[in-house]
Amino acid sequence: MRGFVCSPMRQDLAHIACPQGLELVMREEGLTLVGNGMELRGDFSRMVPRLRQDRLSHELLVRAARVRGAREPVAVDATAGLGEDSLLLAAAGFCVTLFERDAVIAALLRDALRRGADDARLAACVARMRLVEGDAVQGMRDLDAPPDVVFLDPMFPMRKKSASVKKKLQMLQQLERPCDNEEELLRVAMQTGASKVIVKRPAKGPNLAGATPSHALAGKAVRYDVYCVTH
Repeated sequence: MRGFVCSPMRQDLAHIACPQGLELVMREEGLTLVGNGMELRGDFSRMVPRLRQDRLSHELLVRAARVRGAREPVAVDATAGLGEDSLLLAAAGFCVTLFERDAVIAALLRDALRRGADDARLAACVARMRLVEGDAVQGMRDLDAPPDVVFLDPMFPMRKKSASVKKKLQMLQQLERPCDNEEELLRVAMQTGASKVIVKRPAKGPNLAGATPSHALAGKAVRYDVYCVTH
């Protein structure tokens, strides 16, 4: 991958501060965040069916991210979370740098990447993913080379979903609050030199920072707003 540096692996979980009532525990299934009767763990294995080429081509994010003429397209996921969207991009051939500022989420993601690298079904995709722990706004300003695509999925208020998804979002929102710098995040993303910036939003949610996209691809639950950038 060109122009990106991976953050060092953290070995000592004791140095990662969890919110009150939550704890990181290493289990046989992988690193797990537990507390308040809930559990959260990065798990790429459940994504395997979606990575088949016949299904991948129908993924809205993959369709939105396509770049013409790029042999080895590069993407930046500025709000990585647990990395599932980045995995889709990697399966589609992108080399992806994932920025995650929250130390607990980054630890869960790093462990998911570690386990994915040992899974023959996922190893090739995970090899194209690199995690950088830190603030994405500064990270995007410090890139050595422009990516082809920047992907943004800033946290938005919880929607009506199944109980299991609600629990996952509850735990994530205890760690990372909804985005409070939307304008700066979008502006810096569009200044990276990328040909397009893709923003994931609720299907009927407002545009990020009130900015009108070039076009959008919408599903039942989410929408991908595409901002084409002219350089």
